[in-house]
Amino acid sequence: MVTSRIWFTTEQKAELWERWKQGQSISSISRALERRNKGGVQRIVSLHGGIAPAARRRAASALELGEREEISRGIAAGLAIRAKATEGVAVTG
Repeated sequence: MVTSRIWFTTEQKAELWERWKQGQSISSISRALERRNKGGVQRIVSLHGGIAPAARRRAASALELGEREEISRGIAAGLAIRAKATEGVAVTG
């Protein structure tokens, strides 16, 4: 029998870690998240050693969405990346 893994959403992971911090068991967290078994919850908790991972955030040196779009439009228009850099778009790398 082939089964597919059902992934946890970001909201479910946040709820999982909140309930874990409150001291709830893996079984009760699984029931609260409406999971058939506790394997997925147990996998996430053990993978991180029982400590909630830090929230993900983009590095300060990374380009913002508008800057990436502007570079993409410039390349599509046939402009060199250097031309975009001289216009003030920060190009790193």
